Amino acid sequence: MARKCFFTGKGPMVGNNVSHANNKNKKRSLPNLRSVRVALADGTTMKIKVAASTLRTMKKRS
Repeated sequence: MARKCFFTGKGPMVGNNVSHANNKNKKRSLPNLRSVRVALADGTTMKIKVAASTLRTMKKRS
């Protein structure tokens, strides 16, 4: 499964580590994903990957 948030679609970001000598190395920032069980309307549960920031927003709105 891809490293993507189920709701927002947040995925890995790519950038550079820049040293004091201005040397550039590629770096990859992964999203802070959490596995969450969600209860569906028919009574079954489903495991999904959600970003921590999305979980925080969902708790704020509920």
